[in-house]
Amino acid sequence: MYAIYKYLFVVPVFAVITVVSTVFIVILGFINPSLTYYCGVVWAKVMQWITPMPVEVVGRENVKPGQSYVIACNHQGAYDIFAIYGSLGINFRWILKQELRKAPVLGFACKHMGHIFIERSSRRAAYDSIQRAKNILTGGTSVVIFPEGTRSGKPEMGPFKHGAFKMAMDLQLPILPVSIKDTYKVMGKNLASLKPGKVTMTIHKPIDITEYEERRDDLIEAVRSSIASAV
Repeated sequence: MYAIYKYLFVVPVFAVITVVSTVFIVILGFINPSLTYYCGVVWAKVMQWITPMPVEVVGRENVKPGQSYVIACNHQGAYDIFAIYGSLGINFRWILKQELRKAPVLGFACKHMGHIFIERSSRRAAYDSIQRAKNILTGGTSVVIFPEGTRSGKPEMGPFKHGAFKMAMDLQLPILPVSIKDTYKVMGKNLASLKPGKVTMTIHKPIDITEYEERRDDLIEAVRSSIASAV
């Protein structure tokens, strides 16, 4: 019965809400790009409701209003996106590879939402990208990064890449570890695996990167241990 519901309702609604959200993103992008974040929130909330995927959030008290963060999350599955957008409650931007700017629809929408494209082709280009990011990540606007770099599809986390932590040091922002639990049970590697399920998101205490100058490996381990504690 759920398979019928999934293909006849969830998938079509996802397509429609994505198109509608993109239209509003483009309109608001010309008016005030910061407002496009709320299009993402509504888009994700609709997907949480119709799947359904209730999200329990623990640790909101660890977020300081007006503070910008590098938010580091584990990455279990595709529904992490809906969990983060719909329930995190922090205005944020994604860090995206420059190549995604040319992706059909996705690149177009992300550009108008003010997401940050990082150019790694040269040291100078990477530096310029970081400087542009610093201008965006102020006044409580944060950035979300998946240090694993790809979906694990299971509760165990993969190794963390160094790039996210180098970026945090370049941006001089505290890292906010966030644990996402059980999205892989809602949807694994493909649409055929989609099913309803409850997800828990735990927001941990921020980690001050200034305590880890020249000790990036220790910083990675501290963030990884924090996230793992609730996964």
